Amino acid sequence: MSSVKENLIRVPVKGKGDLEGDLQIPMGAKGIVVFAHGSGSSRHSPRNGFVAGLLQKGGLGTLLIDLLTKEEGAIDDVTSALRFDIDLLTDRLCLVTRWLASSKEGKNLLLGYFGASTGAAAALCAAAELKNGIAAVVSRGGRPDLARAVLKDVEAPTLLIVGGYDGPVIGMNDEAYTQLKCEKKMVLIPGATHLFEEPGKLEEVARLALDWFSAHFEGK
Repeated sequence: MSSVKENLIRVPVKGKGDLEGDLQIPMGAKGIVVFAHGSGSSRHSPRNGFVAGLLQKGGLGTLLIDLLTKEEGAIDDVTSALRFDIDLLTDRLCLVTRWLASSKEGKNLLLGYFGASTGAAAALCAAAELKNGIAAVVSRGGRPDLARAVLKDVEAPTLLIVGGYDGPVIGMNDEAYTQLKCEKKMVLIPGATHLFEEPGKLEEVARLALDWFSAHFEGK
């Protein structure tokens, strides 16, 4: 018998269809990490899937979910417009979070966000809105500058992970770090570019994320 409980879930969006996600919860997990993907990506992102797999091995639940419906995704593939609509993505992430918190799988578990690129902006905006409903946030190569207006309202402990060769994004994260008022940490991974494709760099991201989420899930 598998030690991981896995479900394909659908979160209804009124008048729009469903958001589809892959929920996996190891036995004994204290929390679930919801992934907010970067621009043009989906729940099938190999990078986020890799990180999710290592979080599961570390005893954490994960939810890889599309924040656009299939129809919206088809439109976005052509126009690239919705992937940069941070307000829309934030609303969807809040919708998913509230659904998960009230579901039989998630209602007794703590919730955190792992955001990549523009998805990190949505994660920070949703954390600012949901306050203590979010136990921790991790940003990988994130664009927190797109959440600038609400950074001061984020209460969840936040870890910013940036590649050491990702010059412009380092500056964006430096600026965001000064604006965050919550418990916070910023880590530069030497030798890593924006997508952390270099050998061993994504494993380092996953290890840092696992340590951050585990510490703050345990502390609740």
